[in-house]
Amino acid sequence: MPTESDVALLTTAVLWATFAVSAIFGAIVQRTGFCTMGAVADAVTMGDWTRLRQWALAAGVAVLGFALLGAGGWIRPADSVYADARWMWLSSIVGGGLFGIGMVLSSGCGSKNLVRMGAGNLKALVVFLVMALSAYVSLRGLTAVLRDRTVDQVYVAFAGPATLGHLAASTLGWSDSLALLVPALLVGGALTLWALLGRGFRRRNNLLAGLGVGATIVAMWWVSGWLGFIDEHPLTLEASYLGSRTGRIEALTFTAPLAYAIDWIMFFSDQNRHLGIAAVSVAGVVVGAFLHALATRSFRWEGFRTTEDLANHLAGAALMGFGGVTALGCTIGQGLSGISNLSLTSFSAVASIIGGAVAALRYQAWRLERQA
Repeated sequence: MPTESDVALLTTAVLWATFAVSAIFGAIVQRTGFCTMGAVADAVTMGDWTRLRQWALAAGVAVLGFALLGAGGWIRPADSVYADARWMWLSSIVGGGLFGIGMVLSSGCGSKNLVRMGAGNLKALVVFLVMALSAYVSLRGLTAVLRDRTVDQVYVAFAGPATLGHLAASTLGWSDSLALLVPALLVGGALTLWALLGRGFRRRNNLLAGLGVGATIVAMWWVSGWLGFIDEHPLTLEASYLGSRTGRIEALTFTAPLAYAIDWIMFFSDQNRHLGIAAVSVAGVVVGAFLHALATRSFRWEGFRTTEDLANHLAGAALMGFGGVTALGCTIGQGLSGISNLSLTSFSAVASIIGGAVAALRYQAWRLERQA
């Protein structure tokens, strides 16, 4: 059994590994322009599906990587934070729709705004602060009560994790490994092929965006689920995932972690507050984007142009904070980390996020036509 000193050293290693992986994520997004909101906007307004194919490739890599880690015994898929036995269909639809609208108003999701903040965008700093506050209130405050007493009460419960893999195992009698690999090959393979077969897609920037972002999701599953796992914690005598705020395997996500980052900063001297994977990943993304912006001389200060621009970003950040917590994740959390689990909640959340974004983009186009 490891000693408390061993646990402390291993926790530090997990947090440094998290910082490194998230910094790489931030640098890749800064370099390639990877953005879920931008991908939807390109497809809706210009009929350009290139960035949506980047996202599909990242999702395909994440799905295949997670399945291989699970089938190979490196992680325990049932311990994933997305392996809940409930399909939270109403929460994911309502929260996802609000998040999708919010990310259009805020010119990007939480992760994209962290990257922009690292590159000198002060609008993104405002989005970060408001989104973090909104997420905090939705986790523990007034809107948390509203969420808990309404949409969170409606769900479909299963005997095991609400994922395609578990459903395949329970319905068809497959082994755990087979139930992980076959659905992953079908879904992940289809996403990867659709992306790679796009005309003119196989270019360095697109491949770096899709393969690079997808690989960081897989790397975080390994960091949290293998590097951070101990069979017996010296204090609790139970299996434990070090650095995890939820006590389960975590990967990249950027809604609740914004609140956790603010919480750690505000209560830094409180001995009951411990730095975890979530808050460290936020810092890593900002630093990675900042270092890349400096290296490429693309760091630029940018602020709000008009009062309406400020109002849109404030409203969008608030919607993303509440919507992301309600949907149990964002475009990265549910869109890549959750999808890699083939979670039913993730599928409904992503569909709703895209629907909300399309509706907001259509509304913005209608407003421009009216003004013209």
